[in-house]
Amino acid sequence: MGYYTGDVDGAIGIFPSPYYWWEAGAVWGAMIDYWYLTGDDQYNDVVSEALLFQVGPNADYMPPNQTRTLGNDDQAPPPDQPQWLALAQAVFNSQAPRWDTSTCGGGLKWQIFAFNNGYNYKNAISTGTFFQLAARLYQYTGNQTYADWATTAYEWATDVGLINAEYHVFDGTDDTTNCTEINHIQWSANAGLFIYGSAVMYNMTSSPTWRTRTDSLLSANLRIFTYSGEGHNPGGTPGVIYEPACEPNGMCNIDQLAFRGLFARWLSRTALAAPFTADAIFPVLGVSAEAAAEACNPECGARWYRPGDDGERGLSTQLSALEVIQANLVGQARGSANGNSTTGASGNGTGMAPNGTQGTASGTGAPIATQSTNAAPGTAVCGAVAAVIVAGLAVAGLL
Repeated sequence: MGYYTGDVDGAIGIFPSPYYWWEAGAVWGAMIDYWYLTGDDQYNDVVSEALLFQVGPNADYMPPNQTRTLGNDDQAPPPDQPQWLALAQAVFNSQAPRWDTSTCGGGLKWQIFAFNNGYNYKNAISTGTFFQLAARLYQYTGNQTYADWATTAYEWATDVGLINAEYHVFDGTDDTTNCTEINHIQWSANAGLFIYGSAVMYNMTSSPTWRTRTDSLLSANLRIFTYSGEGHNPGGTPGVIYEPACEPNGMCNIDQLAFRGLFARWLSRTALAAPFTADAIFPVLGVSAEAAAEACNPECGARWYRPGDDGERGLSTQLSALEVIQANLVGQARGSANGNSTTGASGNGTGMAPNGTQGTASGTGAPIATQSTNAAPGTAVCGAVAAVIVAGLAVAGLL
């Protein structure tokens, strides 16, 4: 929180350069979890102010001053403000019409606006956040439309090759080639989105299909994103979460240094939503938390599997360390953190939709775009970007 200056300089809800808007959302999600997992509420007023300040004029997490950096991977009070459920629904309702079947048979473009680089890139992070948001709104509301969209998003990712037969999750593909060529780089945050979203779908359906997807994604990606102690960079602590695409050569950028923390967050929630995964997950979280703590003195380095001062400093490394350490607390948090609860941040599962209608956990409320909707990319409704943070806010209390 020492990196946050918005309550002093007026840039409420965001962190100073070089940190992008999306990472502020990830931080507030971590701080909500921190309060939930520890009971320490000293930051809650700051967090609420930050989240509400960034909702934008349409209460859908699309502030106009962020159009240069907002993507489909980036985008939840008091009674006189839009409620958390309604805000999450508004984000979903803005994204569903952007599902683009004009190329590649579907998918979400990385960027919303055609003037931003990446507009022709359909990627795992955008599809994964949409998938997880749909799955968690299904868990929270019981509305089958969300489940249908979650299934559509997951199956598109497999059909186009972003998730392959070995359950590796690849970064993205270009729609100018109709998604015939895949960028095979792999990031932990992308994998974590699909692992946890699949676990939520299993939690809701008890489907053998979703169990297989959860188990297979988890097994494959734990092998990829935990350090083996062998290969081209031997000598560290085995079993520790790491980012193989950039960490061994010290080339992780600011965004990539935060990915391991998000991966740890989604792993811990997977263990609750799909308890059969717990025996595989908690040993990894435990050894990774110990390694992360050893790398913090007091600021945290980036390379957990090899303790010592690696020279990295900043919000991203602090965020990842916080996430992996507090992920170990999920089994002792107060209240129900898994299962099919329909209560959440508002206490009774209700939310005030942006159009003034009341939303409830029975599935009514903000209108939900149907899968037949296919607005032209970037033209649909005034909308927001479904970030990892909004999925967290939608089901605060479910984790």
